[in-house]
Amino acid sequence: MLAQEILCGTSPTSHVPCERMPAPTWSEARQMAFDCAVPLASASVPLADAIGNVLTTDVTARQDLPHYASSAMDGWAIHGRGPWEITTPGLPLSPGQASVIATGGLVPEGAVAVLRKESGHAFDAGYGLQLALKPDAKPGETLPGRHIRPAGEEARAGDVLVPSGTLLNPAHIALAAVAGHDELQVQRKPRVAVVLTGSEVVTSGVPAAGQVRDTFGPQLGAVISQLGGIPGGQQRIGDSYEEWLSALDSPPGGEHPDVTITTGGTGKSGTDHFRAAVAALGGRLLLDGVAMRPGHPAVLAELPDGRFIIGLPGNPLAAMMALMTIGEPLLAALQNRPFRTAGHLTSGADVDPGPGRTQLIPCTFVHGLAFPASHTGPGMMRGLAWADGFMAVPPGGVEAGEPVPVMPLPWASAWTSGWTSAWSPAQATTDFPNLSGRYAPWHG
Repeated sequence: MLAQEILCGTSPTSHVPCERMPAPTWSEARQMAFDCAVPLASASVPLADAIGNVLTTDVTARQDLPHYASSAMDGWAIHGRGPWEITTPGLPLSPGQASVIATGGLVPEGAVAVLRKESGHAFDAGYGLQLALKPDAKPGETLPGRHIRPAGEEARAGDVLVPSGTLLNPAHIALAAVAGHDELQVQRKPRVAVVLTGSEVVTSGVPAAGQVRDTFGPQLGAVISQLGGIPGGQQRIGDSYEEWLSALDSPPGGEHPDVTITTGGTGKSGTDHFRAAVAALGGRLLLDGVAMRPGHPAVLAELPDGRFIIGLPGNPLAAMMALMTIGEPLLAALQNRPFRTAGHLTSGADVDPGPGRTQLIPCTFVHGLAFPASHTGPGMMRGLAWADGFMAVPPGGVEAGEPVPVMPLPWASAWTSGWTSAWSPAQATTDFPNLSGRYAPWHG
């Protein structure tokens, strides 16, 4: 299951040379990230907390719904064809008797129908209140069962009301409450912590020369939620090995998450400590690099306690492409969701070959065509900001008019509506790469 475990040693200051397998392809890396995890155990949660979660145990009716015969109208419960003597509400009725009843009220014993108030006339006969049928009453108003909701009309005790596997919405929760449930068994969502690294990163204002503005902190929590995870807090550290080791050993929030995402530190320089910190904690690398651009230094590791560590490159676009390559399938597996395969759209432009690697290019979707965006260097976010998804261009490139694998972004409509290879979104504005229609890839 762990298809590419790296067995060579690491230290805070050096990396022991070792013979490594070639980096997996983009599609192989996605499948490996999915296969290395098993679903988290289900959990019992209160009804209000179950909305948006996947049900793991059928919701059944604990008794008939409704569990008693009730009135469908405001009026009188009646016994017989009338006229009727009006008696105290709630008491059993004898022939020739009636009692006031409201919509949803318990039909008293002996009642055979409910006469709605528009069809009856109550009056004082001098010896007590009497009820008579109005001359203009509709035919059949006193027939047995009229305006009575029988017990079990909606469901019988034991009926499955919401099957396992349902993504719960507010109406499902209301139905579960009606059926007598206080808690539901749902698939637990993975808790995901974030460790933000880099002494050169500033969190507000315009960065000075040598500084960079934090792009990860404001966005990662939202993306984690869109991928089905629960944000588990953020921690900012510098570039020292000791800070790395402490952050991975003592995650933010105190509670150990299921997954920790780190930003930066996945390269091979003396200030990149991801691998050394993982090794010091007894962990192992499951993926160490992917044959793709941008995002090729992405790393996936597992600690002895079962926690996964996703190492994202430090460049913003590279990090997002790495998260969609490794993080998305990993979180799907932990939630017992199916593997999300790439769809195919027709490329709207030529893309030059990138020998030995898959090119991940933000793109827009226009009537079944995928157009690569501009401004898609590893450190750029402008192209991604207006993209619907990204193209996974194979190493041989692609020509305009040919099918190309594409994936929607988690905030795009195609993500929630269900991706299919035939999906064609509404027309959108597209920043064409150049007048010739040829995408000019970023080099470097």
